[in-house]
Amino acid sequence: MRQEVLDKALSQCALFEGISESDRSALLGIAMERQLAKKATLFREGEGAEGFYLVISGSVKVFKISPDGKEHILHIFGRGEPVGEVPVFSGKEFPAFAETLKKSDLLYFPRTRFLDLASRRPQILLNMLATLSMRLRKFTQKIEQLSLKEVASRLSEVLLEMAGESAKAGETDVAQLRITKAQLASQLGTTPETLSRTFQKMTRLGLIRVESRRVKLLDRKGLQVIALGTDPIDPDP
Repeated sequence: MRQEVLDKALSQCALFEGISESDRSALLGIAMERQLAKKATLFREGEGAEGFYLVISGSVKVFKISPDGKEHILHIFGRGEPVGEVPVFSGKEFPAFAETLKKSDLLYFPRTRFLDLASRRPQILLNMLATLSMRLRKFTQKIEQLSLKEVASRLSEVLLEMAGESAKAGETDVAQLRITKAQLASQLGTTPETLSRTFQKMTRLGLIRVESRRVKLLDRKGLQVIALGTDPIDPDP
């Protein structure tokens, strides 16, 4: 990967946003480039956290496997997002698995070298604190979703979030699915069959229109109400 591409990627990453050019250069000096094929493993649950990754291109899923062998996706990370940084700083083992969803370019930061560099450059540590706080908030929200909200509420919230990402790219009221519907079902803590029925019911209610991996949001306010859990819908016809 070219140096200018990597430098731009660091400057656009929330983890390193606002740091100086000198700090970015120092970070690139300790980073290792990794180009991985689809379904390549970044780390496994129980492995020692000896470093973390930054996604330059492609996407990575972090997931758990239940005792009966079922996969549950915890999060999907895309361009500009760090993967596996939390256990690196706690000095513990990775609590889940991580695998590429497609061919991906990554930067790998070894734990010891990163901590040594960050201890001498306080802005990096401040950015890291902000990112870890944001991750904690997201996981708290996810626990709330899985324990308190119906599938329709969880799906509405995810579609609105995806539409927000598409809006940044200039596409209004469109949720672009970056993963398969089976993977989305896993991320939402439900079955593909229930997710399919929920999509169908939301379509019949005029809330959305599904176009393969594109979902057009026809009634944003209605979706917002459902996302709040104040007006749940039954996925069954």
